[in-house]
Order: sequence, then structure tokens, then C-alpha cells
Amino acid sequence: MSKRYTAEFKRDAVALALSSEKTVTGVARDLGVSPEGLRGWVKRAKVDRGEGPAGALTTAEREELVRLRRKVREQEATIEVLGKRPPSSLRTR
Repeated sequence: MSKRYTAEFKRDAVALALSSEKTVTGVARDLGVSPEGLRGWVKRAKVDRGEGPAGALTTAEREELVRLRRKVREQEATIEVLGKRPPSSLRTR
């Protein structure tokens, strides 16, 4: 079962990993987190600072993409429901 860490903990862990002379694995071991998890946090932090690979989405952009995809699904469902209504039910009298 994976643990959930606060944003503050992740931020501090990333700062420690980037400023430490230890390897990411060593810092992760000291903090009691998985090395793969800490590497992911470091990678995400670098992307958020604009230091990631070209075309990589920041956290804010990823959240917006999720929100927009959800909205599109909702609108598609609404359109599908309205498309199944008989034309006479769409008219107001």
C-alpha cells in the first residue's frame, strides 16, 4: 500500500535531494520514501520550473488538461442525451 505525502513534504524532499551531495537513493533512504517516488518528484519539480524536456506539461497544465477532458466528456454526454430526444420535445409552446 502506497503512502500519501503532503505537498510540503515533497517540496522539502526535492530541495534536499537537489542540494545534497548524496544520491537520490541515499536521500530517499534517509527520508523513508521509495527512490522511484523521490525521482518522480524531482523530475516533476524540474518540469514545473521549466527545466524538463521540451513539450513536458507542468503540474498546472496537467491539472487543466484533466479538468478540460472531464468537461468535454460531460458535454458529450449532454449532447448525446439531447440527440436522442424526439424533435417535438425540443419545441417550446
